[in-house]
Amino acid sequence: MSDLAMLMESVAVDPLIDHPADFHVFHQFLERCKAMPSLSTAVCWPLSEVSLRGAIEAAVAGIIKPVLLGPRDQLRALAKTIGADISGYLIVNASTEEQAALIGVGMCRDGRTQAMMKGSLHTDELMRAVINRDTGLRTSRRISHVFVMDTPAYARTVLITDAAINIEPDLDDKVHIVQNAVDLAHALGIPEPKVALLSAIEMVNPKIKSTLDAAALCKMAERGQITGAVLDGPLAFDTAVSAKAAQIKGLVSPVAGQADILVVPDLESGNMLAKQLEYLGGAQLAGIVLGAKVPVILTSRADSAATRLTSCAVALLLHYANSPIDRERI
Repeated sequence: MSDLAMLMESVAVDPLIDHPADFHVFHQFLERCKAMPSLSTAVCWPLSEVSLRGAIEAAVAGIIKPVLLGPRDQLRALAKTIGADISGYLIVNASTEEQAALIGVGMCRDGRTQAMMKGSLHTDELMRAVINRDTGLRTSRRISHVFVMDTPAYARTVLITDAAINIEPDLDDKVHIVQNAVDLAHALGIPEPKVALLSAIEMVNPKIKSTLDAAALCKMAERGQITGAVLDGPLAFDTAVSAKAAQIKGLVSPVAGQADILVVPDLESGNMLAKQLEYLGGAQLAGIVLGAKVPVILTSRADSAATRLTSCAVALLLHYANSPIDRERI
């Protein structure tokens, strides 16, 4: 037996989580979208092949009706290079990334579009326009980001928040982050999501801020300050997703082993967790910004067209869940 085979054999032992042979639910989101009108979407600076293809595939699938924001000539040249037809889509000329983001925000503010989608520009450039206090898309909610993860190693769709916007959120920020994620879970068909407030341990330790925040958030949920979900924490990652790990540790919890939402202590831990699941765990993901006046479809510049397509589907489901007037027209 080779050294590699011995290594593989040594790690293939009694995992603490069940591994279904194939568990992918993103197709269910796409299927639900077929019954809904497409979402008019300002696509900011789709000047890479993957960002332009993602927008086009979502349009072909009937999920979005894209308005392409960027240099008109460059967009047409890129489309020709990749063999894509964009003649049927409105193009609004923008000479810089900043201008494209500002135009996109303006179109959403005045109702010409119902969502925004990041193309190949930097996240900071897009979000600077979104969060501007005077001209952006702020609401009374704290703006936050959710990764919707679909992994074969976990028999539930799991939401990770916040891994892209709030760097070191305080307790007040986390109230909004949790509620935003809970509302998204409802839109995705999870009526009472189980929320795991992550830390390194399961006990409250005054020296570890995330454990104190977790305890406070649980009490706030008990008092109705956070609604529509079951919260528990602090929970370590293993006990949040593995009933066996929780049993071994003697942990009794309504959330342990079956978490739908993972609330991370800070952006760094959340971003690493999501990308580890994607690159090492074979997870598919979608990314969306919550708490703004419209859904903001936010993915990494390295993400695939399929990720962008699913992110558009999540935005569509969220829009119609939050817009009773539009929902009545379906």
